[in-house]
Amino acid sequence: MKKGIFLGVSLLVLIAIACSTNPVTGKKTLALVSNSEIFASSFSQYGEFLKTNKVIAGTADAKRVETVGMKIRAAAEKLLQSRGTQGQLQGYAWEYKLVDNKEVNAWCMPGGKIVFYSGILPICKDEAGMATVMGHEVAHALANHGQQRMSAGLAQQVGAGVAQAAVGGKSAETQALVMQAYGIGTTVGGMLPFSRSHETEADEIGLILMAIAGYNPETSIAFWERMSAKSGGAAPAELLSTHPSDATRIANLKKMIPKAKAEAAKFGVTFK
Repeated sequence: MKKGIFLGVSLLVLIAIACSTNPVTGKKTLALVSNSEIFASSFSQYGEFLKTNKVIAGTADAKRVETVGMKIRAAAEKLLQSRGTQGQLQGYAWEYKLVDNKEVNAWCMPGGKIVFYSGILPICKDEAGMATVMGHEVAHALANHGQQRMSAGLAQQVGAGVAQAAVGGKSAETQALVMQAYGIGTTVGGMLPFSRSHETEADEIGLILMAIAGYNPETSIAFWERMSAKSGGAAPAELLSTHPSDATRIANLKKMIPKAKAEAAKFGVTFK
């Protein structure tokens, strides 16, 4: 029991001191691993991914992905500079690739390595749709969501050790029940809501980025409606998902649009 108390106190101290400030929102966030470590791993994984997947280059679609990517990058640089956190972009190595894959997906790895799958292009439909996706994915990187997820995962592992030590003298059956409850509780009550909050935050930051880049944030609604139609309501219940439901996301976006327009106006970008 004493070991469990010691580990628990150690975990709380570690969490208390291992924090950083979100460069976009100004909020304190968990940072048990450094960006320099994450970037090195990210760039290596990105390189391996490109070697084993078919990159589409030289086409109109590939050029559009790069064009939109550069506009969102410029918007990100303007936004962070205006908030005095441009140093956050140190170590970024921006890259935009279109990959031949029917999956409806796109992602931005920590450090600015971006991939669009060809399967998402029909849903994007145009540059504004691409900007909706690009802004959202870049927002994850800017807000250090990868760092936060890795840190939360490490904290969850340490917490499991604390729980295990606390019931070390109990029967094997009791230990199994406690660890099962810990796993379910920290996932459904902690990790999944944590992930959904990241998605909502990325939606808000992404709207601001696309607006600063000159794309009307109102067009994001049509994109997510197309995404919802594509899924056909097949998504898991929101409580058990890493993402908000389509209905929740669209409702939230509608509330966020005025703020995105107001932020863009600070940079001289306005919409009718």
